Amino acid sequence: MAVALAFVAAVCGVFAQRQPDTGEAKKAAAPVQISYAWSPLWPSGQHEEAPMDTLEYNYFQRAIPSQISYAWACTGNLGAEGKNMLFMQQRPISEFFLQDAQMAWTPTYADIKFYNTRIPMTQVSYDAGGGRDNAQERLRMLFSGNAGKKTQIGANLDYIYSKGSYDNQAAKGLIWGVSGSHMGDRLEVQGSWNHYNLLNKENGGITDDLYITDPAQLQGGVSTINPKSIPTNLSHAHTKIVGGELFLNGRYKIGYWREEEVDDTTTLREYIPFTAFFYTLNFKNAKHIFRDDNMIEVEEFFGRSYLNPDITDDRTNYSSLANTVGVSLLEGFNKYAKFGMSAFVTYEMRKYKQAVDTMDRSMEGGLGLTPFPEGIESVLARKSQNMAWAGAQISKQQGSIITYEATGQIGFLGDAAGEIKIDGSIKTRIPLFGDTVGITAYGSLKNTSPSYLLREYISNHFIWQNSFGKERRMRFGGILTIPWTNTALNIGTETLQNLIYFDRDALPRQNSGGVQVFSATLDQNFKLGILHWNNKVTFQTSTNDVVMPLPKVALYSNLYILCRIATLHLQLGVDCSYYSKYYAPGYQPATATFYNQREMKLGNYPFMNAYANMKLGRVRFYVMMSHVNQGVFGNDYFSLPHYPLNPRRFQMGLSVDFLD
Repeated sequence: MAVALAFVAAVCGVFAQRQPDTGEAKKAAAPVQISYAWSPLWPSGQHEEAPMDTLEYNYFQRAIPSQISYAWACTGNLGAEGKNMLFMQQRPISEFFLQDAQMAWTPTYADIKFYNTRIPMTQVSYDAGGGRDNAQERLRMLFSGNAGKKTQIGANLDYIYSKGSYDNQAAKGLIWGVSGSHMGDRLEVQGSWNHYNLLNKENGGITDDLYITDPAQLQGGVSTINPKSIPTNLSHAHTKIVGGELFLNGRYKIGYWREEEVDDTTTLREYIPFTAFFYTLNFKNAKHIFRDDNMIEVEEFFGRSYLNPDITDDRTNYSSLANTVGVSLLEGFNKYAKFGMSAFVTYEMRKYKQAVDTMDRSMEGGLGLTPFPEGIESVLARKSQNMAWAGAQISKQQGSIITYEATGQIGFLGDAAGEIKIDGSIKTRIPLFGDTVGITAYGSLKNTSPSYLLREYISNHFIWQNSFGKERRMRFGGILTIPWTNTALNIGTETLQNLIYFDRDALPRQNSGGVQVFSATLDQNFKLGILHWNNKVTFQTSTNDVVMPLPKVALYSNLYILCRIATLHLQLGVDCSYYSKYYAPGYQPATATFYNQREMKLGNYPFMNAYANMKLGRVRFYVMMSHVNQGVFGNDYFSLPHYPLNPRRFQMGLSVDFLD
């Protein structure tokens, strides 16, 4: 690999001398001609600038675990369950915890980008890897087009199909969506609908870790083994997540027309809004299905069956409809309007539907069923909740020196009564040494009620009833960005009281005390000619690793050459993800949850990939040998107990930007 890097460096150096970086060269290398892209800010629907997916480097990361996090605890397969172990990037347990493990693959309105394009844009990408028995494929398409300057429509598609490197591990997912917007002088409307259907086989992990760490011990001295031949704990289990989300936002702006004479024959008219009334609708629905029709597995792996001793067919449904109305005083309509203000009210209805206990437990022997836990006689099959919050928001998005945003909510109806949600940030830029240093401070305070399913839940293998109090979270932090040294430092701390987590029995528990987490992440990039070395290092610690276990050190390092050979942009290098040993979470397939365990520590293993990443015109493509270091630094490549990461494999991908 070192010889190859040296050879390419020499070739790139020659071409770099022959082809200076002229204005025409920059123009040829420019990204897809798109005016801009934005994401909607909740609740008013204001626009937040969003980056475009046109970067020519690191495209290969889409097919490896580090695409999500360099401390990604997962079952190993693309499209399967996983948890981000970088605390500051974790999401709290949602109102429908059964799909949290799939959040990396299920988009929300906050992930949607709206585009304003000069000409229609279509992006198509295809990734593939493995062989016939362990093939991994992903097809993605994105379309956006404008019907005039103010109206836009879009569509997206994401199809994942992976057989998995190990037995009974296949995953398949279809995610699609449509979007549209109209940005008029008075009326602004934007909306999106996203749907997902994810099906995963659950193998419960391999039966013995020695098949990975020391296969010779189990095979009479034979040190090689086909991963597909390794026995797994489950063979007939499946998890299915089906759902969707509808987001609609409308703003009607009140203002006045301002005219400005350009010359004797031309007058420009500009609409200056000063007040906006807005309405936002957010509808979500989801269904979780877990099924295992192997009676022996049901008995041996799970150890208890509350509803049916022969087969597991758990089905849990959830829906939420939230309506928000508000009014905004807009920023910048005159010289005294230095910031914008909004006030709003949100009303939300949630509905849950769970399994129904239809067995007659009075019969002799109880039909082979496990008795309900002590103190639990029954759990409601249906539950409805009505909640409301009042909130306010201030923001300053204009200006080059200071910008800020803060949003606060107070709950006053139903389970939301007494809730407090406050979060905000402030950014400033300081000229220094001919460049600009960026400083950001952020913070949040939340006092929230746990979701209904954490309090009451029924399925074939898990039943609970809990009287949980409100969780309290307080976070503060800051980000320092120094452009001329390619440095970014993010330091933050969070205090958690009454934290809810899943214990070693995969049951929800509430910690009676407090837990404090400290995190510091350094992004440091180096460059010497065409040689680049990009690094991200996170140090994090928890005052209670039984409740909140975290790897203390996690890092991502990428050493590569970036250059041009004629019109070809080439990135050639090796990257590495690593985190220190810690009590990694266990995974419970019946509820798709990650729980705290104290039996084994995992980590201290580098996962490396060798790649060639290229861009030619509107085409991006890569070839990669993932997990290229398998067997070099040992074989403890587990990110979850009994779930090994994928072995070495060849992968490739292609992305084409079409401009019509």
